[in-house]
Amino acid sequence: MAGARTVFVSGIFNVVHPGHMRLLRFAKELGDTLVVGVLSDELAGSAASVRFDDRLDGVSSLRFVDSTLVVARPVSEVIAELKPDIVVKGREHAQQWNEEEQAVQAYGGRLLFGSGTSFLDSDDLISREVKGLDYQHISAPRTFMNRHDISAQRLMDILDQFSQRKVVVVGDVIVDEFVSCHALGMSQEDPTVVVTPVDSERFLGGAGIVAAHAVGLGGRAVLHTVVGEDEAAGYLVEALGEYGVTSHLLVDESRPTTRKQRFRAGGKTLLRVSYLQQDPIAASLQEQMSIAIEQQLADADLLIFSDFNYGCLPQGVVDRVIASAREAGTLIVADSQSSSQVGNVARFKGADLITPTEREARLATRNGDDGLVVLADQLRELADSQLVFLTLGSDGVLVRGQDHDNVPATTDQIEALNRRPVDVSGAGDSLLVTSALALTCGATSMEAAVLGSIAAAIQVARIGNTPLLLTELQGVLQR
Repeated sequence: MAGARTVFVSGIFNVVHPGHMRLLRFAKELGDTLVVGVLSDELAGSAASVRFDDRLDGVSSLRFVDSTLVVARPVSEVIAELKPDIVVKGREHAQQWNEEEQAVQAYGGRLLFGSGTSFLDSDDLISREVKGLDYQHISAPRTFMNRHDISAQRLMDILDQFSQRKVVVVGDVIVDEFVSCHALGMSQEDPTVVVTPVDSERFLGGAGIVAAHAVGLGGRAVLHTVVGEDEAAGYLVEALGEYGVTSHLLVDESRPTTRKQRFRAGGKTLLRVSYLQQDPIAASLQEQMSIAIEQQLADADLLIFSDFNYGCLPQGVVDRVIASAREAGTLIVADSQSSSQVGNVARFKGADLITPTEREARLATRNGDDGLVVLADQLRELADSQLVFLTLGSDGVLVRGQDHDNVPATTDQIEALNRRPVDVSGAGDSLLVTSALALTCGATSMEAAVLGSIAAAIQVARIGNTPLLLTELQGVLQR
């Protein structure tokens, strides 16, 4: 990239500690590419208490380090060959003789000293929350399972059947970005919290993570969506490929790829910023999408509508695709989110399962007064759906519906299985895809709800949407 600046840091790095992290973050902020040289065992001598491969792995694992190299000769020779724009050393070296200085001056580079700011932690602030998944406190709802004669082995058998189920996912895809901040204090001019960004990480969201969940649980997923012509779309292509999702992305140059930022400090979200357009996609794109989906439905086991009401799913596309899925005998499930936006889950008429929140159900039915069972039945009738899983946040999920037309409707509730949630934003997606896959394998509504509830409990134990894994659900059931 023209004008890109390379920054170089070298050292032994026996154990990557807070001081290293601050120094390397400081170096990264000075340029575009951070290259870190790790001294070989021979060059480091007795100062190397950890073998080279482990030291190199420790540095390479840092997300803000772009590349690493072995330093097996004087560092000044490496610098003379690499010619980085900036060489960074710790502030403690500023008053000493530095062999790098002459090499840097020879080609017009700069030698800078700095150790970073003290509030930066030794761990990646976002990654620590993402990777620090602890679901040992999550357990299957045994009382509920006993009430419906559901064994853990039966659920394990259902999970085994997820393998190679073909899932077609249609809807709005989102890039979720979490920006970790350090709170500096209150503004003296107005009552505003002042923060400085420390770290950020992006995640696949919306219909994209639904498709990725399906793959992580053992299925095959094909995603149909619309993106803009921008950098965020490039990230989506890369992420979907990494997760093994087959994607059909239509490009609409008139809209941005939907992107949402969350600014966090002290484990709390301070502000959300959304970059999106909510107008329906053009008629030509609607036709292209409908044709592409219909071609995939012939051998699909499951069709999932993941609707965030950002214009990807006009009613004409929904009606046409549902008719095609019905003709193909494909199970249909739908979720239509109404958070800062307003949607109508009842518009997915003929879906076998819908999974609204209570608020979304009341918006769809315009019923703000009746009890939950009456509300669920009214929504089932309005949407011509057999099953409604009414998600109730910290109160879990209410299951209402019929497994077969010739049996009466049943009702029960599963309490929330994770009482220590970290980020609840991905719970609905996890419940949706896991329950739907279970239904394609012959699970009853109650069996599907148990598996969906376990999946949701696992997902809310971490920051950001990352794909569910079959082994995670199996681990909970085996305890």
